[in-house]
Amino acid sequence: MNTMIALTGLGYDIHRFAEAPRPLMLGGVHIPSARGLDGHSDADVLCHAVADALLGAAGLPDIGFWFPPGDPACKDISSLDIVAKAVSLIREREGRVVNVDSSLIAEAPRISPYLEQMKNALGSALGISAARVGVKATTNEQLGALGRREGIAAFAVASILMPEEEPQP
Repeated sequence: MNTMIALTGLGYDIHRFAEAPRPLMLGGVHIPSARGLDGHSDADVLCHAVADALLGAAGLPDIGFWFPPGDPACKDISSLDIVAKAVSLIREREGRVVNVDSSLIAEAPRISPYLEQMKNALGSALGISAARVGVKATTNEQLGALGRREGIAAFAVASILMPEEEPQP
């Protein structure tokens, strides 16, 4: 049996608000809002940050590699599917997700009423208990583009267990 080692990855994403009406998806949850985020998929910044954190922990290319922005097959896909793909790539390598912690940065809309739903949706996509998923929300204190309500950003950290590789000679 291979020895398992703990690995950590960091993910970040930011999207501006779309000009055209579109649903606002965060953490796989529809958030009532007059504006959604602009992007090729459903533009869920939280899921994108989580997926990149997972992929980074595993030493794999980022989500743009697996889901190219110009690929018609990726148009409007659920970002929970992107998270699930990252998890499947880790599992293919005999690894597993331990936990994820994340932060959303937005002045509006109010996100805190939906945090528990996001934890549940992400936990399901990650294949872990919602108790091992952290989702927090904060503002940018009215500073910069996020402070001017031009978009939403997210950070995520993921911990995974992977088989330790044999040292190369």
